[in-house]
Amino acid sequence: MSKRSPLLPIFLVVLVDVLGFTIVYPLLPFYALKFGASKLVATTLVSVYALCSLFSTPVIGRLSDQFGRRRLLLLSQAGTFAGFLVLAASSSLWMLFLGRILDGLTAGNLSTAQAYISDHTRPENRAKAFGMIGIAFGIGFFFGPAMAGWLGHYGIHGAVPEGQSGELPFLVAACLSVVSMVCTYTLLEPGVSAAPAPGGTGPGGQRPPIFDLSIYLAYFRRPGLGSLYLQFVLFTFSFSAFMGGFALFASGRFTTSDGRFWGSREVGYLFAYSGFLGIILQGGLIGRLVKRFGEARLTLAGFVASVTAYLVLGFTTTLPLLIAVSTIAAFGHGVLRPVITSEITQQVGRHEQGVALGISGSLSSLAMTLAPPTGGVLLDRDWLTAWTLVPATAAALGLIAALITRARRSTAAPAAPATPATPSAPAAPSAPATPSAPAAPTIIGS
Repeated sequence: MSKRSPLLPIFLVVLVDVLGFTIVYPLLPFYALKFGASKLVATTLVSVYALCSLFSTPVIGRLSDQFGRRRLLLLSQAGTFAGFLVLAASSSLWMLFLGRILDGLTAGNLSTAQAYISDHTRPENRAKAFGMIGIAFGIGFFFGPAMAGWLGHYGIHGAVPEGQSGELPFLVAACLSVVSMVCTYTLLEPGVSAAPAPGGTGPGGQRPPIFDLSIYLAYFRRPGLGSLYLQFVLFTFSFSAFMGGFALFASGRFTTSDGRFWGSREVGYLFAYSGFLGIILQGGLIGRLVKRFGEARLTLAGFVASVTAYLVLGFTTTLPLLIAVSTIAAFGHGVLRPVITSEITQQVGRHEQGVALGISGSLSSLAMTLAPPTGGVLLDRDWLTAWTLVPATAAALGLIAALITRARRSTAAPAAPATPATPSAPAAPSAPATPSAPAAPTIIGS
C-alpha cells in the first residue's frame, strides 16, 4: 500500500477552496458598489458570510467528529458552490447577500480540514502541519487575487464598469468548488473521522445532542483554552478588519501612474504579493521558527508585527512604504494563525478536535462579522487613517492578552494540570506539551 502522506490530500482540498474564496474576496466590495451599496453596506456584505458561519461552524465540527471529515467537507463545499452560483447570477444587491448567506450556513471547510490534520499528527508536529494550511492559504492568496486582478483587465476593476456583468470570477470560483468536491471525494478515505471517546461522550455512553449549547461553553472554562480563544478572536478581528476594508481604503488613498484610483486589479496584485510571502514563511520557516523560539515568543512577535504594520499603514501614501507595511503584516498573519491553532489542539483530546476547532472557527466568524462593518463606519466617512486604528487596536489587545497569559503560565508552572470534566469529554484531555516551547505552550488563520 502506498505510504503517501495523509496531509497531501487535505492540502489540495484546502488549496482549491482558498483559490475560489480569494478570487471572489477582493471583488466583493467593488461589486457591491456596482449595485449602489454604500461603503458600510459593502463591508457588511463581506461580513454576512461570517455571521452565518458563526452558528454553523461548531455544529459542522461536531458532526465531523461523529460522521467523518469527508462527509462534512463535501456538505460544506456544496454550500460554497451554491453560494458562488447565486453570486454569478446576481442582478441586485439582495442576491449578493443571499449568495454569501448560503455559503455561510454550510461553512466549516477550514475547521474540518484542521481537525483532519490533528487526527494525523503528533502534538509536537502540529504547528508545522498547520503550516501546510498556511501554505495553501499563501498559494491561494497569491494566485486567487492575481486571477481577480487579471480579470480586472476584462471589465472588473474599480467599481465594475457599466455594461459588464462581472460574473466571470464567480463562475470560476464555482468551478473550483466542484474541483474541490472531486478532490475530497476521491482523495480522502471514507472512514476518516475522529476516534470516539471511550464509552461514549455523555451519560450512559450516549452522545449529547449536537445543539446542546452547554457542551460548547464548557470548553471556555478549561484552563488554557479560554486565553487561547481570546487571542485567536483578537487576531482574527484585526485581520478581518484589515482584509474587509483594505480595498476601500486603497481605492481612496492610492493612485496609479495614470492618476486613476486603485481598483480590484491593484488590490488583487497586492494581496497576491502578501500570499507569496505567506508561501515563503509557511513553506518550511514556521517549523524552524517554532523549534528555535517557541510558540509563546512567536505569538508575541506576530502581534507586535501586526500592530506596527497597521499603525504605519495609516500614514502610508507611497507604494514602496505600502509594500514594506504589507511585508510586516504578512509575517504577523503568517505566524499567528498556525501557532495559535496548534496550541488549541494540544489542549483537547483527539476525539474533541472537531468541536474545539469548530469553536475557534465560530469565534473567527464572530470576529469576521463585527470587524468589517466596524471599519466600514469610518470608511463611509472617508476617515482613512482612523480606519487603520481598528485592526491596530485589536492586535494590541491580542498582544496584551498574550503577555498576561505568558506571565500567568510562568508563575503557575509548577501547578498540576487541570482536567475539567465536560459533557463531551469524560476523559481528561491530554496535557499540552510542545518540545518547541518547554516552559509551557502558548497560542490563526482562515
